[in-house]
Amino acid sequence: MLRYIATRVVSLIPILFIVSLIVFLIIHLTPGNPAALILGQDASRASIHQLENKLGLNEPLSIQYLDWMKKLLTGDLGQSVYSSESVKGIIASHIGPTINLTVFALVLTLLVAIPTAVIAVWKRNTLLDPIFISLSLLGVSIPAFWLAILLVLIFAVTFPIFPVAGYVPLSRNFFNGLYHLFLPAVILACVETGLIARMLRDGMLEAIGQNYTKTARAKGLSESAVLLKHVFVNALIPTTTVVGTMVAGLLGGTVIVETIFTIPGIGQLLIDSIYRRDYPVIQGVILFIAVIYVLVNLLVDLIYTLLDPRIRYN
Repeated sequence: MLRYIATRVVSLIPILFIVSLIVFLIIHLTPGNPAALILGQDASRASIHQLENKLGLNEPLSIQYLDWMKKLLTGDLGQSVYSSESVKGIIASHIGPTINLTVFALVLTLLVAIPTAVIAVWKRNTLLDPIFISLSLLGVSIPAFWLAILLVLIFAVTFPIFPVAGYVPLSRNFFNGLYHLFLPAVILACVETGLIARMLRDGMLEAIGQNYTKTARAKGLSESAVLLKHVFVNALIPTTTVVGTMVAGLLGGTVIVETIFTIPGIGQLLIDSIYRRDYPVIQGVILFIAVIYVLVNLLVDLIYTLLDPRIRYN
């Protein structure tokens, strides 16, 4: 197991290298001059050129990339060209709201998706099954930004139940913080719940026809016991894969949701940095999300061994 983990960790190096190269080229080939944005429209060409020299923006892209990689290998993500702060410090100051929102959305997703899928399988020969399929497809198809605007109009404008913007740290006031995060978390959960529930339902329907399920029924177990102890457990493996990718999807979804609800998280930071052409911060945030994505996939592979003892990594 340790050898497998070490191999997977080493395999992350070329993946992150490719991600860093693609991100660097896309960002630096995008029109816009950070120096001009920092100094404003009234700045002279000489002052802009002087700031470019100071920030190293006049160097060839290959030199800029190599300098960035040298710092990256030492754990230094660089400094913001807009505020001169450490990129690591900026990410650390914005990661809290994103983690809280992502975990809250993940909990809501699982609390809704798992019981819904089990009930749909239990009532698979009734009218509930086609209704479930239609609702799950609707949930997957609805764009997050459209759903966010719609829920804001309903629950924050027409019926002012939830706040339309703002963030309260959970460490300061836990319940008030959850109250401010509830609507954004519901939006993220609605997009992912349909997919998770559909995958779990399909896995359970496949497991129902297996021999171990027939044996359990032959032993006299009730239908609910068969579904929960045998069918549900064996359907968790493919569903776990989707949940793992969903975590990365939630991190990406926070970019839109945090912007709409003005939550000071990683998503809002990324949007602001793009407007400012703050290259180091953009590169640092995207690289951070990529690291989280590959680490979550590694964690999912390790969870497989807990769900199915027959799976072993040599």
